[in-house]
Amino acid sequence: MKIAVIGANGKEGSLIVKEALSRNLDVTSIVRDAKKSPTDKYLVRDVYSLKAEDIKDFDVLVDALGFFGPSVKEYVPAMEHLIEIIGNAKTRLLVVGGAGSLYVDKAHTTKLYQQADFPDAIKPLSEEMAKSLDILRDSKIDWTFISPAADFQAKAERTGKYVLAGEELTFNDEGKSEISYADFALAMVDEILADKHSKERISVRW
Repeated sequence: MKIAVIGANGKEGSLIVKEALSRNLDVTSIVRDAKKSPTDKYLVRDVYSLKAEDIKDFDVLVDALGFFGPSVKEYVPAMEHLIEIIGNAKTRLLVVGGAGSLYVDKAHTTKLYQQADFPDAIKPLSEEMAKSLDILRDSKIDWTFISPAADFQAKAERTGKYVLAGEELTFNDEGKSEISYADFALAMVDEILADKHSKERISVRW
């Protein structure tokens, strides 16, 4: 299986690359600087310079892009561009999503970021990622959007375990919603191989 990871040199993207390589997948990194590629195979592109011919031969394109601060507004146009270049190709798009857009009620009327106590500093990021998910839902491409737990831990170790959930924010028996970057990468590559959640948003936690 041939996969490409855009944002492959980021904190999450690099772990997805590592996990995919450990499964003997053919991985190409899409980075803006060749020196930062974690793989021997790479394309030097930013998201907007990617073209249909660049990605048409990949089975899976992983979107591990991260936009922060004023750049959060890039989530929507970046997603629109990826949908456009995938077009009618058979390439599947798997997205590293956020927890803020997960629902906190069974009726799916309220998202996590819409709660009064949600941190103001993170709210714009969550809003824009939620909008990019809505754009995916309206698209005709084959996609899967994977949201992490509310507490997404960059430095926590890989346990090799996770719980797969759906559109709602879920918790463990201790009332915690946590996942490490490394175990999120595990879940991402599992979904790449299993292909069980086409055109769905799923979530993962410990």
